[in-house]
Amino acid sequence: MALRLYDTKTRTTHEFAPVQAGAVSIYVCGPTVQSPPHVGHARSAIAFDILRRWLTASGYDVTFLRNVTDIDDKILHNAGHEEIPWWALATRNTRAFTNAYDALNVLPPTGEPRATGHVPEMITLMQRLIDAGHAYAAGGDVYFDVRSFPSYGALSGQQPDQMLSGEEPGAKRDPLDFALWKGAKPGEPQWETPWGPGRPGWHLECSAMATRYLGPQFDIHGGGLDLVFPHHENEVAQSNAAGDAFANYWMHNGMVNTGGEKMSKSLGNSLVVADVLERARPQALRYFLGAPHYRSDLDWSEEGLADADAAYTRIENFLERAAELVGVVETASRPQGFDDALNDDLGVPRALGVLHETVRAGNAALADGDKESVRASLGAVLDMTNILGLSPTDFATTGDASPLRGVVDALVPAMLEAREAARARKDFAEADRIRDALAAAGVVLEDTPAGPRWRLA
Repeated sequence: MALRLYDTKTRTTHEFAPVQAGAVSIYVCGPTVQSPPHVGHARSAIAFDILRRWLTASGYDVTFLRNVTDIDDKILHNAGHEEIPWWALATRNTRAFTNAYDALNVLPPTGEPRATGHVPEMITLMQRLIDAGHAYAAGGDVYFDVRSFPSYGALSGQQPDQMLSGEEPGAKRDPLDFALWKGAKPGEPQWETPWGPGRPGWHLECSAMATRYLGPQFDIHGGGLDLVFPHHENEVAQSNAAGDAFANYWMHNGMVNTGGEKMSKSLGNSLVVADVLERARPQALRYFLGAPHYRSDLDWSEEGLADADAAYTRIENFLERAAELVGVVETASRPQGFDDALNDDLGVPRALGVLHETVRAGNAALADGDKESVRASLGAVLDMTNILGLSPTDFATTGDASPLRGVVDALVPAMLEAREAARARKDFAEADRIRDALAAAGVVLEDTPAGPRWRLA
C-alpha cells in the first residue's frame, strides 16, 4: 500500500508523490516564542516527528525545517511586562522549546531558521510582490493586496467577502489586506528596508524562510489546525502571487482541548510541558499526545495520561523480559498491518493496535518458553517503537539524571537478594516486609520464572 496523505487544500486523501524521487522536503511552522511550550505545541511536534520518522523508514531522504518566530507583538509585550530585552525573552523560551522537544524524543530538525535572521529574504519577497502588483507600501507599512489574488481563501475554504480582518486598520486600502511589514514604533526593534525601518509581519516570515531553504516548490507544509487561517492562507497567497508553487501538500494536526476549549496561552488553560513532566514520564506524555489520529482533536485528562503510561509500561515490560530471555537482537520484520496503518494518512491508532498485538503474542511466547517466537516479536516491537519515537532506549537517561538513581540501582538488588534469602529459609513475614517497603518507596516487583524483576512506579 502506497503512502496516502490528507491534503487540507484539496480536502482529499491521495497518494503522496514527492517533487524529487526518493527525497521529501517538509516545512513545519514552529513556535512563536513568547512563552514556554504547552502540550498543544508538543502534540504538533510529535505528530510531524512521526511523519518524518515514517518517511525515513520508508526509504526517503527527508529534509525537515521547523522555524522559530523570535519577533512578534506578543514577544514585545511579554518582554516589556518582565522588563527584559525582547531578545532575551525569545532566547529563553527558545531553549525551553528545545528542552521540551528533547525530553519528548522529537528529532532535531534538519534546519531551524529564525525570523530575525532572514530579513533580507523578506525584503526580496516583498519587492517581488510589489513589482507584480500584489503588494503596496503605505504609512511606513507594506501590505498584501488580498483582492489582487483571486484564489485567496482556497486553502481555508472561505470567501473574502465573508471574512473579517484580524489586524488593526493602519494605512491599508482594504480591511482584508494583511501586513507584510510593520513600520517602526518608538522603542521597538527595527530593520532597514527600501520602504522604511520596521519589523516583519508574521505571515511573511514563513514564506521567505521556507523558499530560502526548500526552494520555490517543496513537498509538505505542516502546522496546527489553528494556523489554516489566517496564517497559512496568507502564506500560500503571498508565495503563489510572487510566482512560487510553494507547498504541494498541506497537513494540519488537531488541537488539544481542555474543558471543551482549544488549548492556548490567551485562554489561560495551557499545560506547560515542563510542569507536566514534573508528574509524568516523558514517554507516557509522548504516547498520550501521539496515540490519537493526528487530525483529530484530543481532550486533555490526567486519567488519559495515566492510561497512556500503563499502555507504555506493557510495552516496556515485554521488551525487558524478552531481552532477558533472548539477549540483544536486531530489529526484525514488522507486521504488514503496521505499515498499512501508517500509509493510510498516518493511522497511528491502528499502528499502535498492531504493536500491542505483537506484544501480546510475544508475552504468550514468553509464557511458553518459545525463544524463536520471542526473538521475532522482540525485533518487530523494537522496529515499531523506533518508528513511533517510543523506543525505551531513547528515554533511558531522560528523567533519570538524579544522583539518587545510582543509589537506587545499587540498593534495590541488595534488598531483593535479602528477600530471596528470606523466602529460601521460609521467613515469609520478612520477605513480605521487604516487598512492602520497596512498594512504599515506589519500586514495583514482579516475580517471574527467571527471578524477581523490578521497576520504578
